[in-house]
Amino acid sequence: MAGEGELKLLSTWASPWASRVKLALHLKGLSYENIEQDLNSKSDLLLAFNPVHKKVPVLIHNGKPICESVVIIEYIDEAYGSTGPSLLPTDPYERAIARFWVDYIDHKLVIPWKVAFIANTEEDKTEAIKQILVGVNVLEGALKECSNGKPFFGGDNVGYVDIALGGLLAFLQGTEELCGTKLFGTANTPLLLAWVEHFTALDAAKVALPDVNKLVVFARTRRARIAATINVSVKN
Repeated sequence: MAGEGELKLLSTWASPWASRVKLALHLKGLSYENIEQDLNSKSDLLLAFNPVHKKVPVLIHNGKPICESVVIIEYIDEAYGSTGPSLLPTDPYERAIARFWVDYIDHKLVIPWKVAFIANTEEDKTEAIKQILVGVNVLEGALKECSNGKPFFGGDNVGYVDIALGGLLAFLQGTEELCGTKLFGTANTPLLLAWVEHFTALDAAKVALPDVNKLVVFARTRRARIAATINVSVKN
């Protein structure tokens, strides 16, 4: 059966995309072997199972690889439909809405966050932060609409949108220190602020999400390395 067999996950501890998959696996109550990868020296296993993008996460189910975090989450929900809670809505319209908001998160939060992270000028950084804040404010409205007064985008239970946003949560929480901007507050995003409290209290989140302070140190080191590379390129 599709929902049986061995599960292995190629990931890195600091990857928000891998965190998404870990959240889905833990919420489903599935056992898996986590195989930590060094993306500076990519393993033969990673190159063999994701030859197109050569990135994590990669879920290996009975020797067959599935790549890209949102694809993996949907695969887990379909392959293990009778195990644990459903991650996507069963209603086709509600499922489409959930996919819309996950796409919104990846385009309106992730893309400007990357720009803010490696911005060469204060002007570029400020503009990117503005875009993130706009995206967060829109998600506040989405949470109000999708939750129907419940704690999560999925209502009483964590769903697809919660997992997609939750996987990014440690990075978003670290943004205040990295970029000097607080994304969630009582004034503009009280629902999201409460959502963060509910989400981080989940056992799955405690296991799947990296420590924010450790992540900030890692991000600063990586940003310095990127800046040094850019400076060398400019000089050459």
